[in-house]
Amino acid sequence: METITTLLSQQHHDCDKLFAQAEESVATTQWECASVDFDRFRAAMEQHFIREEQILFPQVENHMGHTEGPTAVMRMEHQQMRQIFTEMAACIAHLDQEQYLGLAETLLILMQQHNAKEEQILYPMSDNLLNHQLPSLLEQLHQLGNNKA
Repeated sequence: METITTLLSQQHHDCDKLFAQAEESVATTQWECASVDFDRFRAAMEQHFIREEQILFPQVENHMGHTEGPTAVMRMEHQQMRQIFTEMAACIAHLDQEQYLGLAETLLILMQQHNAKEEQILYPMSDNLLNHQLPSLLEQLHQLGNNKA
């Protein structure tokens, strides 16, 4: 049975593959491929963030009765990653391999820590808290992905 944990964790893995592909393109100075690969990675990450911020997080916050706590931390980390995405895109535009790879290392650490918190804490908690509305919630998560693709 599909759960929030399985669906969104799979998206993490899919994004990780796109990230590695973009990094490889930059590392081998294949700049045209790097631009395309990075755009695909960034779009997949943004789609994932939107699913969480527009569907999952509000449901968790509504159930908990507040917006502080784990969802606030996740939103802050999304913003940090978005800032790094902007800097990485600029590196590709300026063909700055060294700066890009440095930012990629920083982003990788941030993503690993972020994903671990979501996959080990937030998603399982969400599956438990929102169990009564899981089919509807999963449908919304899939629909948003289909509309943004």
